Amino acid sequence: MEPISIHGISPQWGSDCLIAPNAVLVGDLVMGDQCSVWYNAVIRADVNYIRLGNRVNVQDGAVVHCTYKTHPTEIGDDVSIGHNALVHGCIIHDRVLIGMGSIVMDGCVVESNSIIAAGAVLTKGTHVPSGSIFAGVPAVK
Repeated sequence: MEPISIHGISPQWGSDCLIAPNAVLVGDLVMGDQCSVWYNAVIRADVNYIRLGNRVNVQDGAVVHCTYKTHPTEIGDDVSIGHNALVHGCIIHDRVLIGMGSIVMDGCVVESNSIIAAGAVLTKGTHVPSGSIFAGVPAVK
């Protein structure tokens, strides 16, 4: 895995991180300690910043991106992003599960201790209260 710099800014990560050889890390990305980024996952901080806390797990094929000028992506501690999920320009607090194949769009806020079910679609600006489970298309509590 060769990190990709954008405008002279390179991805950074803490100690004890596991990054698969074909994962893609780009730009203004800062990850905490004990994170894992698995095969074919992409974390692309090319048009805004992305911050991941400690013990964040980005599963195979997941994409984490941000929105030009309007929405960075901020992910707290102890978050798991499932296989082939898309997390885009949003805030995800601590201890959250983003299910396999789910989509979290621009401006969403997922508070702590919540679950976004597999295949769910959180439409732009959705707010998920702490301790909630959201499922469906569009996702609802």
